[in-house]
Amino acid sequence: MVSGAIARINPFLTVTLRHPNGVTKNADFTRTPTYATSTIQAQVQALTSAELSQVDGLNIQGEKLSIYANGLLEGVSRPDNAGGDLITLPDGSVWLVILVPENWQRTAGWTKAAICRQPA
Repeated sequence: MVSGAIARINPFLTVTLRHPNGVTKNADFTRTPTYATSTIQAQVQALTSAELSQVDGLNIQGEKLSIYANGLLEGVSRPDNAGGDLITLPDGSVWLVILVPENWQRTAGWTKAAICRQPA
């Protein structure tokens, strides 16, 4: 309900989502991750102080933001042996999903995630 009102101040962006879907084994026995790529609508905002504290406990350095996305975002999952989603913003910067504090995909169709900027 509030999405439309918020979008007037902070408009939705079309971002590229790359979801890890396995690896390719190379001839030299190295592995290269593969991704399923799609575009989604999302809003980028600052992290709250509580989220900053939670992310600080992960000991992850660098620039961090939060993102509200129409759809499912997934972070690193050790039990599933899966890397986090990569998000490319319209300015070309690439961000890794490091934490998913709110997952309302099943009921409302959106996810909130903490993201960290990746080196160019």
